[in-house]
Amino acid sequence: MGDAKTVRVPARDLPVPSYLSPIAQTILANPSYDGGPAAFPDQDDREGWRAHIRMAEAGLMPMLQQISPSSPAEVIERDLDGLCVFDVTPEDLPAGSGGVVLDLHGGGLFLCGGELCRLMAIGIATRLKTKVWSPDYRMPPDHPYPAALDDAMTAYRALLEQYDPSRIVVHGASAGGNLAAALILRARDEGLAMPAGAILQTPEADLTESGDSFHVNLGVDPGLAPLMPVNLLYANGHDLTDPYLSPLFGDFTKGFPPTILTTGTRDLFLSNTVRMHRALRAADIPAELHVVEAAGHGNFSGAPEGDEIDKEIRHFLESVLSQKTVTGGEGS
Repeated sequence: MGDAKTVRVPARDLPVPSYLSPIAQTILANPSYDGGPAAFPDQDDREGWRAHIRMAEAGLMPMLQQISPSSPAEVIERDLDGLCVFDVTPEDLPAGSGGVVLDLHGGGLFLCGGELCRLMAIGIATRLKTKVWSPDYRMPPDHPYPAALDDAMTAYRALLEQYDPSRIVVHGASAGGNLAAALILRARDEGLAMPAGAILQTPEADLTESGDSFHVNLGVDPGLAPLMPVNLLYANGHDLTDPYLSPLFGDFTKGFPPTILTTGTRDLFLSNTVRMHRALRAADIPAELHVVEAAGHGNFSGAPEGDEIDKEIRHFLESVLSQKTVTGGEGS
């Protein structure tokens, strides 16, 4: 049993549920993370971090090239005072679509810039059948906090010059979910108009990693390890509980747009997502939560289970973009 504050769990094998789709079963049966401690460079070893990033991104490139849809899309590279933004329009964009999704890419707040950012933007635009802006935001070790959030704000301000806020939805998965929520909090605090909605997919909403699933799902999530060394590198000495670093601890009573959140029962960030949903609902913010059975971090991309979540998000987009008002913010 352990002491009064812990519960000892015996080692055991976790079966892959037979009712999942074949693709989902394959994902669970072939984890990319073995449950052991992740090896990261020392905090002050910048060249070590650069080498680590190059190696990790080289491993991610083939996967993203495979799972990013091959459907044709127009990609324009916009330059916002030195910030590259990938403006993606899918070929099958539904007639009458007038909204835009500001996508903040995932990657643990230190990976997936450049070509990886472009591929991920194409994937989001194609799966959600929407126009996407995705800023190639700066990251550590050379550009720690608040560089990424500053770049997200630059992109959001540029979108507000072209679109009514009721036509803008902010999206982020994983680290992008952190930035998406932090962006909305900061935009609200600076008096900018709120977007029509927020899509937070398994968001890295708590850089303190205090949630229950960081213990329960450690080694269970097939693709994600704790990221505390990266969190500290990104924060660059700032308090991890600052809402612009860990949006979970923000004050949502001051306003936040309607939100959809997605996660899975094996997701290391399950607690992040569930607690973020409860924090929003406690402030009476419209928010819906979708938890995918047996899914780890990132859901079952390319599987029917992942397609179901994409469908829910498309429904959410249609709903919030059809509204005439948005929730919260002085500029609403």
